[in-house]
Amino acid sequence: MSTKDRVVEWGYGAAWSAVKLLPERAAYRLFDFIADRLWARRTGQVRQLEKNLLRVLGKDTPEKELREASHLAMRSALRQYCEQFRAPVWSRERVTDSVDFPADDIEILKAAMASGRGTILALGHTGNYDHAGMWLINFTGEGFTTVAEHLKPEAVGEKFLDYRRGLGMEVLPHDAGPTVFGTLARRLRAGKIVALVADRDLSANGAEVQMFGEATRIAAGPAALAVQTGAVLLPVQLWYPSSAKMSIRVLPEIPVPAEGTRQQKIAAMSQQLADAYAAGIAAHPTDWHMLQKFFLADLDPAKAPKPRPADTVEAS
Repeated sequence: MSTKDRVVEWGYGAAWSAVKLLPERAAYRLFDFIADRLWARRTGQVRQLEKNLLRVLGKDTPEKELREASHLAMRSALRQYCEQFRAPVWSRERVTDSVDFPADDIEILKAAMASGRGTILALGHTGNYDHAGMWLINFTGEGFTTVAEHLKPEAVGEKFLDYRRGLGMEVLPHDAGPTVFGTLARRLRAGKIVALVADRDLSANGAEVQMFGEATRIAAGPAALAVQTGAVLLPVQLWYPSSAKMSIRVLPEIPVPAEGTRQQKIAAMSQQLADAYAAGIAAHPTDWHMLQKFFLADLDPAKAPKPRPADTVEAS
């Protein structure tokens, strides 16, 4: 293990041990401070975040307005980390009471679960998807299956996997190949819930879609699973309406088209999913935590991941 990896591992280990012991307000203030320092340093991730936000806010957005938006977005992204480190000590009441979930949207979720077809919840890199997952476990009384990016260094990746499994999630590593798709399909055919953070393609094999007038790729897994199994595909939007709450919005089902080839159906459904992601991001741009290259115009083809078998599911 390199020195850098050891430092990163130590830092994450210390954060998981110490942050949950701080008073809640002090913990949030600490992560706001970290976000402010990172933003002020104009790191590569901050500059990329601003490139992404410029597509949402408009190419003619004044520099001052863009910088203010990226500052808030960095605070939002670091808030997610703060909450991940503190989540193991949250009570059931803390998880539930800090979520706004409209009654009509809860009915959409309940109807999908009652259908027996299996339910796919497709989320983006917005808000705190782990918090949403904890709410879901409280609501349903059982866990669900998800897929996680294999983070480096290895020890840090294992900590994140153990953390999510400790919350009650079945977590599959995204780089396990076609077996991941097969496992998810079996869960759905059994009427279970699969939740996927799928607005970013990690496979170079995703569905090409349009978002904010530009081409990008999102993971094709949610649509492919719905086509393969007949499961209910529900887009989910997350954002922070205040310092004390997170909002969850579940949109109506994206149905499998009646006509077309399998690939045409996946492409059409993926575009509808991208439209749902874009609508949520446009409404709450500073809660979009996309610090990586996202639009095809920004990607360097020479550094693109090697293609993998079709129907690979990606998430984070």
